[in-house]
Amino acid sequence: MTTQQFTGVIDRFEDDLAVILLEANGEVVDELVLEREAIPTEAAHPDAVLEVTLVDGEVTDLSYDATETTDRKNRAQSRFDRLAERPPSEDESQ
Repeated sequence: MTTQQFTGVIDRFEDDLAVILLEANGEVVDELVLEREAIPTEAAHPDAVLEVTLVDGEVTDLSYDATETTDRKNRAQSRFDRLAERPPSEDESQ
C-alpha cells in the first residue's frame, strides 16, 4: 500500500467535475479530476488549497486549508500590486 500526500489547488470546474492540480515541493506534479460533490463545500471555488492524501492512487482524504488559500491569494495580490506600481524602464519610456 502506497500513501502519498500532496497539496492540491482547484484549477477549475468543468460541469460537475473539479480539476485539481497536485503539487509536491512547490511544483505541479499531476492533475486529479473529481466529482464536484467530493470537494468540501467551503473549498468549492477556484484556487482553493486542499491537503490531498492518496492511497494506491485513490483519494482517501481531502481537507480544505483555509489559511494557505488566504495566504496564496494575498501573495498573488501583492505581486500584482508591485507589478502595477513598477516605474517604466528606460526602453518603455522612449
